Amino acid sequence: MRYAMIMAGGAGTRLWPVSRQGQPKQLVRFIRRADKPEPVSLLEVAAERLEGLVDEDRRYICTGERYRSEIEKVLPDFAGARLLGEPEGRDTLNAVGFASAVFAKEDPDAVFAVLTADHLIEPQEKFLKAFECGFKLVEQDPRRLITFGITPTHPATGFGYIERGPSMKDSGGLAFRVQRFIEKPPLPKAQAFVESGDFLWNAGMFIFHARTFLELLEKQKPASAEALRAIADAWGTHHQAEVLQQHYPTLEKTSVDYGIMEPASTDDSVSIVGVTLDVKWLDVGSWPSYGETIPADHDGNRVSGCTLEALDARDNLVIDEGTDGSHRIALIGCDDLIIVRTPDATLVMPKSKAQDLKALHAKLPEAER
Repeated sequence: MRYAMIMAGGAGTRLWPVSRQGQPKQLVRFIRRADKPEPVSLLEVAAERLEGLVDEDRRYICTGERYRSEIEKVLPDFAGARLLGEPEGRDTLNAVGFASAVFAKEDPDAVFAVLTADHLIEPQEKFLKAFECGFKLVEQDPRRLITFGITPTHPATGFGYIERGPSMKDSGGLAFRVQRFIEKPPLPKAQAFVESGDFLWNAGMFIFHARTFLELLEKQKPASAEALRAIADAWGTHHQAEVLQQHYPTLEKTSVDYGIMEPASTDDSVSIVGVTLDVKWLDVGSWPSYGETIPADHDGNRVSGCTLEALDARDNLVIDEGTDGSHRIALIGCDDLIIVRTPDATLVMPKSKAQDLKALHAKLPEAER
């Protein structure tokens, strides 16, 4: 059977001070849409994306256990066992391994999609078409590992890249053999990748056969595989929470790209297949990318939650969260700034320094992160 799991464990440090440990970016209701009277969260958008992908009773979210009550309040369909609550975050490899173990116990032939909680993707029809292609490829051959690529629109250095190999037959031109993965290249390489037309952005979404993933985990990370087996054995019993709390925090932190996909690229027992996602895709992982969700005025300024008074000020992003919208922010002679105001913190930085926010976040007192 087909399953789907949304990974929603990110800390969102590059969206501080709105994103905090108590309410990370995927739960912040700051995405404004024409079809909704009030802002929605990225996780709500991701959950809607599962419509038409898999049956409702096989849709899951993997996130921190501490967020369970808030998520169940907003998304009650993901209550109980359909919310895989991590005692603490152990990166994406273990989130996927956790889901694999649970799904394989329920269904030895489970095939599951791994989706993200921080992307905006449209149109839905093309998203569903690409994932239908991916599901069929794994159902035809369980040894296939499916990854998804986005046609790059600019030479981004904050994304990983996938090198496209030969196209696969009977995939409608969507699927191809993956030659290699490249993580966050420097600008000259990113420019060359985009110009060549042979590279796609790595979307961070996958489709796996659950048993195949667990076999690869056993091969690459045997200690993690052993701990997840213990968790799966206890799953659904009255020892479930105790065993999860005992073993999950011991898992080695690493990403699914480093832990599984890169080693699998030289493993003859499996094949990595890419599927092109021909969609409009926005990774809302930083303030500049979030700014793309807000219409610009005639000077290129993007404003949310406040009134902007600007004199000779262009291409700024100005956000006021947590107030009634009556606050006025005035800018004179300022270009390309990011200004984010919350009740207890204000951030001001050039757009060019947006990637450095993670380093600043690490210096903050724990209570303010």
